[in-house]
Amino acid sequence: MLPALLKYASVFAIGMFKFVAAPIAGVAAGLPMPVVWALSVAGMMTTVILISGVGQVWALHLRRRRQLKGKPLFSRRSRTVVRIYRRFGMVGIAFLTPILFSPVGGTVIATQLHVPRWRILVHMTWSAVLWGFAFTLLAIKFSHLPIFDHYR
Repeated sequence: MLPALLKYASVFAIGMFKFVAAPIAGVAAGLPMPVVWALSVAGMMTTVILISGVGQVWALHLRRRRQLKGKPLFSRRSRTVVRIYRRFGMVGIAFLTPILFSPVGGTVIATQLHVPRWRILVHMTWSAVLWGFAFTLLAIKFSHLPIFDHYR
């Protein structure tokens, strides 16, 4: 019972921090596709809910810390993120979060851009569902590769 519970918990925990790795871990652990998909989405959305809840305070803290260290307000990376946001809006940030930013990074970016919490939750949810399904299917499709044998 405990080893099975650890499989579920590990996929959930991995999904909280590195979304792409959660379906790979779930398939490698031998979990069924709907469970892997649900745990990946649940992990990402747990992080999004937690960080967006404290997001305004976090964003202000990061801005103050940056100013105290004498760093410029905008870096090369932050300019790229702002460019993406101006061009594609929250949809673009949500779409790229599982691939580029991670659930933590994407939510922090959205809160620092002062996106309302409800919009963050809506857009991150469809993104997690879409990418979770795609990554889970890809992990199942390529589960015959030797990399998966290492985890079994």
